Amino acid sequence: MSKPTRKVIISCAITGATHVPSMSEYLPITPEEIRDSAIDAALAGAAIIHLHARDPQDGRPTPAPAVFEQFVPEIARRTNAVINITTGGSTRMTLDERLAYPRLAKPEMCSLNMGTMNFSIHPIASKITSWRYDWERDFVRGMEGTIFKNSFDDIKRILQELGQHGTRFEFECYDVGHLYNLAYFVEQGLVKAPFFIQAAFGILGGLGPDPENMTIMRNTADRLFGRENYHFSVLGAGRHQMALVTMAAIMGGNVRVGLEDSVYLSKGTKAENNAQQVSKIKRILEELSFEIATPDEAREMLGLKGNAGLYS
Repeated sequence: MSKPTRKVIISCAITGATHVPSMSEYLPITPEEIRDSAIDAALAGAAIIHLHARDPQDGRPTPAPAVFEQFVPEIARRTNAVINITTGGSTRMTLDERLAYPRLAKPEMCSLNMGTMNFSIHPIASKITSWRYDWERDFVRGMEGTIFKNSFDDIKRILQELGQHGTRFEFECYDVGHLYNLAYFVEQGLVKAPFFIQAAFGILGGLGPDPENMTIMRNTADRLFGRENYHFSVLGAGRHQMALVTMAAIMGGNVRVGLEDSVYLSKGTKAENNAQQVSKIKRILEELSFEIATPDEAREMLGLKGNAGLYS
């Protein structure tokens, strides 16, 4: 008897908190832009929509619940997508700031970074000749001297505070050690299968975009958790995006695209919206005979509670 066809989950990270507006005129900034870009990405085939908020005046990252409230409920009303709210926020935010909206919304999914790390795009500063807003230059250059703090205590607090409401997590793992951190919390009983691992490659401070690194992460996760207990997904930063996520699907994983991870659609061509990236990876996957998971199929795979009543 043949096995059921495996469905591939497409996640789309709409705007993030690392890229600055000067890197792309198409980066969604205002609540309306984030809302419309997210809805279009969902209609293009993304089952999971990963969301950050930005100050509508100048595009800087913001944790303000009032800003999230201007686009999250409308996305939930107009799509069936899984809404995945950041707990990473920005490297400049405190943990309480990062948790301000997730504590209020109690969403079905949140991102959760699995370790303290250097996390930087500061070399890009030398390539930007014109800055759109005054804050951007110092923000990008300042990454060279900052860290992204995610201590064991931070992670535990997030798991306990949000987990009690049924929120499940996209575990963002930028290095092999982050998988071992996740294994620790599994052993502590704070993480239950099935869980969703988002392996990230190409961020300065984390694992590089070499295909061998993806194999190491996949094999390590198999050894720590058993393949039947987790779902593997991959994001590739910058120009590595499409090649790495395609490889991830071939290796039995899921994929993440979006302007948070890369502002380009192809070499030298900027993506004008998130839906373009979703449509491109969907086409590639379907041409490789993969089937794309619907939001409800993703919910079933990941054991999510659904979004009924959360944003009404």
